[in-house]
Amino acid sequence: MSSPSGKEQPFLSHLIELRSRLLRMLLAVLLATLAMLPFANPLYTWIAQPLMQLLPPGSSMIATEVAAPFMVPFKLTLVLSVFLVMPYLLYEVWAFVAPGLYRHERGLVLPLVVSSAFLYYLGMAFAYFLVFPIVFGFFVTTAPQGVAVMTDINKYLDFVFTLFFSFGIAFEVPVATVLLVWTGVVHPDDLAGKRSYIIVGAFTIGMILTPPDVLSQTMLALPMWWLFELGLYASRLLLRRKAAAAAKVENPEEREADLETQLEQAMAEEAKMKRFTREGADQELKLLGKQGPDGI
Repeated sequence: MSSPSGKEQPFLSHLIELRSRLLRMLLAVLLATLAMLPFANPLYTWIAQPLMQLLPPGSSMIATEVAAPFMVPFKLTLVLSVFLVMPYLLYEVWAFVAPGLYRHERGLVLPLVVSSAFLYYLGMAFAYFLVFPIVFGFFVTTAPQGVAVMTDINKYLDFVFTLFFSFGIAFEVPVATVLLVWTGVVHPDDLAGKRSYIIVGAFTIGMILTPPDVLSQTMLALPMWWLFELGLYASRLLLRRKAAAAAKVENPEEREADLETQLEQAMAEEAKMKRFTREGADQELKLLGKQGPDGI
């Protein structure tokens, strides 16, 4: 990785920079956790609302461990704080990696980082607002007669985190598709020809990542398929832009025009700097003339 001056930085400086950025990331998570800790119990009530509003009258969630009433909301607060400061964490990662990238790589990596965070949040929102009511309603209504649905708060939180992680990762399919095409691993036409295998793979991944019920597996697999189609479309646009840029470089007339434009901009900047330098020197001479030869 090189510095802005173009010289290679020593390995130790990279370690120092990495340590400082990791410390800032940990500090951000700590501050967010401390800020959200007073609201730990209301946050858990909010995250448990999709199940609690479907429980039969007289039923409630239970805590089977002694420390669970405190530790479970605290664990929720810690994880939510990481989700909350995720844009800043991604920025720190980007700031550390960006100096070692070429300009065209920086132009693509930054949108991918931003879109990755957005898609992960979108996957979590999809799980909370659409998947949870359907899945929990299915579980509650299929309970055998005489069985009281009283879910442990720790087990429920683990279940929710599993779905959040699964849908967040699943919604990264467009980013993964674009990266595969950008690095030259696959071509969009090859992916389109293997669409049937990808659909089967989406249902297989849904079976592995989600709890063992067909409903949540299907609700994960279908968005993965649709997001794959979105990534396929975006990758085709990316290849068209790369082809247009390559054709522009290969065209000698356009390349000469670009060089002339860059030369004119450089000459204008140089003239501006000379004017500023000359004006500064004139001001200093005027000031010396007012002060006299002895500086008085």
